[in-house]
Amino acid sequence: MSAVWRASRAAVRRRRLQTFVIGLVVLCSTTTVLLALGLLDAASSPFDRAYAAQRGPHTVATFDTTKASPEQLAKTADRPGVAAAAGPFEQTVLDVPAGWLWLAGGSLTVVGRADPGGPVDRIELLEGHWATAPGEIVIGWYSTGSPGPRLLGTRLEVPGSAPLTVVGFAAAASRSAGAWVSPEQMTALRPSAAQMLYRFTRSSTDAQLAAALAGATAELPEGSLTGTQTHLALQQAFSALAGAYLPFMTLFGVLGLLVSALIVGNVVSGAVVSGYRHIGVLKALGFTPNQVVAVYLTMLAVPAVVGAVLGTLLGNALAVPVLRVAFSGIETGRAAVGDVGAWVSVVCLLGMPALVLLTALVPALRAHRLPAARAISAGGAPRTGRGLRVQRLLGGTRLPRPVSLGLGQPFARPGRTLMTMAAIVLGVTTVTLATGLTSTMLAFGEAGRGDGTRIHVEAGGPLNDRPAPVLGDGPTEERLRSLPGATGVRARGLAQVSLVGQVRPVYANFYRGDDPAAAGRIARGREARAAGEITAGPAFLTQNGLKLGDRVTLAMNGRQVAATVVGELVEGNARALDATWQTFRQLSPEASAAEYEVRLAVGADVQAYVEAAEAVDPDLRVSVLDARNAATVTVVAFSSVFTVLLSTVAALGVFNTVLLSVRERRRDLSMLKSIGMTPRQVVAMTVTSVAGVGAVGGLLGVPLGLIAHRLIVDHVGVVSFPESMKDVWDAPLVAGLLLAGVAIAVLGALVPARSAARMTIASALHTE
Repeated sequence: MSAVWRASRAAVRRRRLQTFVIGLVVLCSTTTVLLALGLLDAASSPFDRAYAAQRGPHTVATFDTTKASPEQLAKTADRPGVAAAAGPFEQTVLDVPAGWLWLAGGSLTVVGRADPGGPVDRIELLEGHWATAPGEIVIGWYSTGSPGPRLLGTRLEVPGSAPLTVVGFAAAASRSAGAWVSPEQMTALRPSAAQMLYRFTRSSTDAQLAAALAGATAELPEGSLTGTQTHLALQQAFSALAGAYLPFMTLFGVLGLLVSALIVGNVVSGAVVSGYRHIGVLKALGFTPNQVVAVYLTMLAVPAVVGAVLGTLLGNALAVPVLRVAFSGIETGRAAVGDVGAWVSVVCLLGMPALVLLTALVPALRAHRLPAARAISAGGAPRTGRGLRVQRLLGGTRLPRPVSLGLGQPFARPGRTLMTMAAIVLGVTTVTLATGLTSTMLAFGEAGRGDGTRIHVEAGGPLNDRPAPVLGDGPTEERLRSLPGATGVRARGLAQVSLVGQVRPVYANFYRGDDPAAAGRIARGREARAAGEITAGPAFLTQNGLKLGDRVTLAMNGRQVAATVVGELVEGNARALDATWQTFRQLSPEASAAEYEVRLAVGADVQAYVEAAEAVDPDLRVSVLDARNAATVTVVAFSSVFTVLLSTVAALGVFNTVLLSVRERRRDLSMLKSIGMTPRQVVAMTVTSVAGVGAVGGLLGVPLGLIAHRLIVDHVGVVSFPESMKDVWDAPLVAGLLLAGVAIAVLGALVPARSAARMTIASALHTE
């Protein structure tokens, strides 16, 4: 093996360019694959670990205690299919004022529970102690970190009952309640519902959960089950934004893997073909066929391992900001999103070199079978007669001789040509996909923004511990509307409401005023205009099992309003809905706006308006809204980086193909030069030899890119793209993309083509 190692090191030093190409290809591919696998791991692992550690329920079911007794509910734990159960726990809903413990105000689901342990839904106590005495309450705290002991002792006024004192903060992975009290205290709160927590033997799909719950509650009175919440919906909410990025990240990872395999196979095959003389010399010196195979595999393993290590390091370095962006703005709760899992790095470190070696095995076995005498005599020339018929046909046309010769060259090495074409097809597919995603996301970023600068004005109130506007809500809005430059003002109120029959609270945005760009935020249906009309994003509708036309009941402050879903937003928070100001008034007659959005006329003096708005009331906080959309920036940046990586890898494949072709045809090129072919004609012939392959690659790659773009934009769970954002293709754009294959091929061929043009006749024939 010492001889094999010495020969391999010498081959690596002699073939520096091929070594560099393999290492760069593996580095780019490893980085791309690691990012895709890392996002997939981060989108599920933290939630799964936290949920399993707390024995989270597969289903949280709420029952009407006027129809089902506690004894009847307890018997459901013994039904077939129920692995474990906890409850029944009595449940009620309290009204919380805005700003209390920095909450938005509205409804708070409270459950009576004697202790935080049990077979299902083990609650993690963060601060203080559990509520065991009357007048005590533990608040659910689902932000990362602990609120600290300073908030303990806060009092909550309860109409018709003694006030409750906060004695602890806790977190439940299931979000089964917003707060907990002792069973004795719950009796004083006059509950009207009860909660059961189930873990089922089969729980991996919604259908299995529905069937298991139906079996458990089959003997209960009809209509006693009023609401459910599953762990699948919670997991979807946790990974909603990351899941939006996952389809195109995964697709780019697969493309990177395929391009890597093709280019490495092409490079390795070319290394064997161009190294026929080297193989013959090794065998003549006494190397066995197995040792020759070992030399070539070792020669390729060195750059593959280096590329995999560097790609893994680069991927892990990029993963931290990527995951931070992917999970920004979503409720991760106690399930912290950290670095990429160790298994992802191990897979990339071991898998990519293994892929290179497997790809290299076929051409290396060709070297195993090659006799020494034939290898030494063959040199680097291709076999005679291959592709001659096509070259003769092209020679009989009226095409310029360099062009006809160039177009015929790919047929001399059909296997290598097909591999190069496949790499170009994947490169064009990537460029087409990235172009479509960029166009779609730019249109998405402009949705609902309209013309003119937008100004955000935050009013004082309980939520931010600042005094309310001196003028009051209505007069403040009128003053903002009357300032020079304003073309429209929209007020927004925020409250926490309950969907009757659902466990988790919902945040509601209530709007008043005019916004000419609001219609641009609607993907299907229309915007809410009257009392009892709501709109929501696709994630909210999916997780709550709603669609256009469905009716729900909103509850807040002891009042209820029947509402109809009239529109689906392009995007929206998975726990928030939008409604009209009339609906807000029905739920809370004393409601007031928490903030205002002002749209200025095009060309208006932004700074002058900001100063004038701040002069209206010293407690108003005025800022200019950023016109950028974080998701748009993220997707465009990701797709641009991956496009550059994969296009570079495809161009490197073309570069390697042309370089091998030039080295193999040194004698032919010298003969052509000796009969009068100029350097420019050599360049034209060499570039033409891959331009045709690039054109065919473009014709095949563009349709694949169009299909991939449609598949991705149709399956982004947190965004519902309307057809106007999906249909981004026009004739000039498609025509330009068809030339992308030619561009990749020409860019990869220019350097070796110029090298061939500078080659002298004497140097080419020197070894003949």
